[in-house]
Amino acid sequence: MALRDAAIVGFAETKIEARAGRDVWELGAEILDALIEKTGIEKGEIDGMLVNGSMTGAGNCFWSQTTADYLGLQLDFCQSCDLGGSSASSAVARAAAALDAGLCTTVFLLNADTEASESNLNMRAYNVEWSIPHGMIGPPADFGLLSSRYDHLYGLDVNALAKLAVTQRNHGLLNDNACEKLRKPITVEDYLNSRMIAEPVRLLDCVMVCDGANGLLMTTRKRAKEKGFDKFVVPLGYGERTHHNIAESLADVTESGHAVAGKRAFAQAGLTPKDIGSFQPYDDFLIAILLQMEMLGFAPRGQGSAFINETNLGFDGDLPLNTGGGQISAGQAGLAGGGTNLIEGVRQLFGEGGVRQVANRSTALVTGIGYIPYARNWGTSVALILGADG
Repeated sequence: MALRDAAIVGFAETKIEARAGRDVWELGAEILDALIEKTGIEKGEIDGMLVNGSMTGAGNCFWSQTTADYLGLQLDFCQSCDLGGSSASSAVARAAAALDAGLCTTVFLLNADTEASESNLNMRAYNVEWSIPHGMIGPPADFGLLSSRYDHLYGLDVNALAKLAVTQRNHGLLNDNACEKLRKPITVEDYLNSRMIAEPVRLLDCVMVCDGANGLLMTTRKRAKEKGFDKFVVPLGYGERTHHNIAESLADVTESGHAVAGKRAFAQAGLTPKDIGSFQPYDDFLIAILLQMEMLGFAPRGQGSAFINETNLGFDGDLPLNTGGGQISAGQAGLAGGGTNLIEGVRQLFGEGGVRQVANRSTALVTGIGYIPYARNWGTSVALILGADG
């Protein structure tokens, strides 16, 4: 299987900052230098690159090429991945495909964004005409509607959401790369008393936009072994779905494409949710974690709150959840934020989690979410299952 023939041989991550005050390409260069130093792979060996289509680079249709130019890379394969928060995980599958096709031998996967300092996004689409004039201003309003609908259908236990918030914050306190503004303990009461942003979404339900970068180096398993790597991470299963149920005029907003993407990823990997050593879901809002747990088969539909309440989600628990704090408690580095969860999954599989290292480092499930379309669930859902080798 082509996916399993690829290998992640190195990962790197910058400090996540509220405002970095640094250029996005400077952050990218820091990631590239760190990967070269960590893996021993020379810069001239890197002949492929996948760049996360960032908010900073949103106005540049040549983003991947200009990024490669500023980093001094001569490439045989160069591409931007523009699936929003799904970009980082989906880039792993695309890199594996490029390696399998012989388009390149060593791929640099870069997720760098300075959205908090410089956002050049112009959504166009439906937002200006259909959403903003009616008061749907930004993702909190979208997730407020989604949360209200879920609560109407199944009942939403705010104590379960509070548990997610506290668990992830506890993990973020153990992550030196987490944004300093977020490295403060919180309690269930802090969550419940945090102010409403878009009812029923509270402040502590929400992600905070930051600046930062992270990245991976990938090659083939054969080449990784030839170069003497005795430990690397392998993609085992992948699924992707864009515009789930788009043909339905009144789609169920509580159902996401992870129902399809997750089923495909688990089938490809030959695994079930019970086999997952750590779960690193994309978390721009806490309700998104609960929904993904249901869509991916950890809990039945409508039973996400009960599953959360009954499960130890700590790094030393039954299902370690976003062991680096996730984006909500480490900071969302723009569209590079999808890489935050991915990097943590890879770190755990390398056995480099430090004080928050999980016991089961055999597998990790990483997910992505890509933008919010009008009157439906998020636009793109991806599920990536990774395994440790060595």
